[in-house]
Amino acid sequence: MFLQTVSQSVINISTMSIYDASKTNTSKRQSRKFRDIDLDFSRNAVTNDVNVVEDVTAIKRSVRNLLQTNYYERPFHPELGCGIRELLFENFTPITALFLRNKIAEVINNHEPRVELYDIKLDDDQDGNRLVCDIYFYVQGFPGPQVVSTYLKRLR
Repeated sequence: MFLQTVSQSVINISTMSIYDASKTNTSKRQSRKFRDIDLDFSRNAVTNDVNVVEDVTAIKRSVRNLLQTNYYERPFHPELGCGIRELLFENFTPITALFLRNKIAEVINNHEPRVELYDIKLDDDQDGNRLVCDIYFYVQGFPGPQVVSTYLKRLR
């Protein structure tokens, strides 16, 4: 009698349908929502609060902020920074471009875990005395590569 009830319960468990969330989920997105405050500090008309940027825009701004931050610039985080401004005063040679790429890759890999770096392109704009920096990366949960384009220019 006991054996018969145990075998029936095993059959009932094995015939139950297995719940698979990926079959019932119709969303194309596989990650959580990334949010950050808008650094333009524009006002939301409804809530009178600072606007919020979301998803890829927030990550692009984060990458751009990492590039433009020097070491010891942020209080309580002296390790956070890229240190590329010191290389902008050098003559632009292929070795300088290699050092810049390495520093950019290092800061993004160490401090931005939401992205996977794909490529860094540097072009010198001699007429404007600046470097054009294009960073290509993939964001977790978003299809296709994203691009951040910024100018690296001497401040003095």
